[in-house]
Amino acid sequence: MRQTSPSSEAPPTASSAASPATSSTTALPPRSDWQTLAKLLPYLWQYKWRVLIALTFMVGAKAANVSVPLLLKKLVDAMTINPNAPLETAQALLVVPVSLLVAYGLLRLSTSLFTELRELVFAKATEGATRHIALQVFEHLHALSLRFHLARQTGGMTRDIERGTRSVQSLISYSLYSIVPTFIEVAMVLTVLGTQFDAGYVWITLAALVLYISFTVVVTEWRTQFRRAMNEADSTAHSRAIDALLNYETVKYFNNEGFESKRYNDNLEKLRVIRIKNQTTLSALNAGQQIIIATALVLMLWRATQGVVDGTLTLGDLVMVNAFMIQLYIPLGFLGVLYREIKQSLTDLDKMFVLLEREREIADRPNAQVLRLDSPPDVSFDAISFSYEPNRAILHGVNIHIPAGKTVAIVGPSGSGKSTLARLLYRFYDVSGGAVRINGVDVRELQQLSLRRHVGIVPQDTVLFNDSIAYNIRYGRTDASMDDVITAAKAARIHSFIESLPQGYDTPVGERGLKLSGGEKQRVAIARTLLKNPPILIFDEATSALDSTNERAIQAEIRMAARHKTSLVIAHRLSTVVHAHEIVVLEAGSVVERGRHSDLLQAGGAYARMWALQQEDKTGDTPSDQPNRAPNSPNLAT
Repeated sequence: MRQTSPSSEAPPTASSAASPATSSTTALPPRSDWQTLAKLLPYLWQYKWRVLIALTFMVGAKAANVSVPLLLKKLVDAMTINPNAPLETAQALLVVPVSLLVAYGLLRLSTSLFTELRELVFAKATEGATRHIALQVFEHLHALSLRFHLARQTGGMTRDIERGTRSVQSLISYSLYSIVPTFIEVAMVLTVLGTQFDAGYVWITLAALVLYISFTVVVTEWRTQFRRAMNEADSTAHSRAIDALLNYETVKYFNNEGFESKRYNDNLEKLRVIRIKNQTTLSALNAGQQIIIATALVLMLWRATQGVVDGTLTLGDLVMVNAFMIQLYIPLGFLGVLYREIKQSLTDLDKMFVLLEREREIADRPNAQVLRLDSPPDVSFDAISFSYEPNRAILHGVNIHIPAGKTVAIVGPSGSGKSTLARLLYRFYDVSGGAVRINGVDVRELQQLSLRRHVGIVPQDTVLFNDSIAYNIRYGRTDASMDDVITAAKAARIHSFIESLPQGYDTPVGERGLKLSGGEKQRVAIARTLLKNPPILIFDEATSALDSTNERAIQAEIRMAARHKTSLVIAHRLSTVVHAHEIVVLEAGSVVERGRHSDLLQAGGAYARMWALQQEDKTGDTPSDQPNRAPNSPNLAT
């Protein structure tokens, strides 16, 4: 290995040496709505000029909107006929003031025009912020540890991300397009009422606004518990449904369609009850708001009517006051809904920000080195200790050395820690004690991306993308040509099968590759890893789902692929590891034997006993309990 070079970027601070048994995050105090909003603002401020221009258009739209009642007053006053005026004057007044009508139409047009320009200018900021946040969450989820992904509930998490992404647009729409313009209009209307009329109109309007907003906030805050419970019930129901559909075959195997339907129905019933409570309280909120609005409107019109009767106000003033109130209270009528939606959007956005802020359990250290390999490296597990949980140790001081370009096999019963070693080499977890080293360098000192670029694995449980066969093979090296894909497929002994399909390499494999058999999926996984062609190879039960003929053929291909590479083979079938340079026997997380196949047989220890058991199964003395396995290669766990 050449001299490693430091990383050019310092990662987010996290203790990469923390025990894997501990949680990567600590409980944080609840974040206020203002703090959540403050976290959103930097994403929008990248488009600050668009924000400022949009705000200018918004003020222009509200100024035009407030000018409409003023112009309407002039129009009505111009058309009012004085009974004591001469007949000629009265007839002249009947002539429609064309200029006022044109101005009225232009103001109405200006309101709509400014509104559309505001939305047009700000659309790029809204969509850009949404895209940026969604991409950041997606990348962060891939950076989180395997522990997080093993514990997550996919349905609920995707629902939270979906709602959080949508909440960005909702917040901008409700705040910039509804709440802020309404308060700007309120300020303008109060200014006009204070200058055109007496202070009574201002006080009535202010009292109504304060009462309306206070009532809305108090009731909406109380209703938040129902909305939160409704979202939790919705996420739970969604998670249950997704989980049942993903495990469709298991449901069918055990005839549990009725059980899953009942479980889903129980969640839907809880959701129904909570939704009814939510709707009942919403109706109470709307009724209270309308009572406040109607009372204020009656008081305002009563004062204006009295002014007309007393001769202190004109009919135009009465029309203007009525127009102002209607214009002002129509958007206020939606304030409860808007406030509730904004609160919910902030809650949804906060959930996504909490996910985004979740600390990476396995993070690159500052100045982490870039792994560069010119030849197969030397890999060693030095005194490895590890536990997934504090009270359940998996590995106890394991020492395994894989010389450069050699193959070492690890065998042992299920649960002995074989696959855990592969995960530690990939640095999905960090060791509790000891170190995993490549050419003497602790993998914790390496950038994870550069480390994994040099390691390839054929996992025991193969999961494929819901795409074509070609896509899944090419995933090993995304820039590979079709010829490279075919070469890898031939090496994995799956090319002939693919060619026999009507769509060939374009055949879709279905969700998690369920359209393919276990053996076909495993051969696709082998082809994918062969295409990647890394200097370090891991075969974790790579042929467990294959028939005897294909297993022997692919074993030969695997041995060819492993030539001049550093290889770790994890196996239950001892017949698959007889050619390894060294075989390590693990039991209960400790090394109990090591050596070549012939030496271990002569030693008459644990390996020899396992070999004898498998030979008995091979002759039919003990039936194999493993499906899709060749009779002469039984699983070690039987």
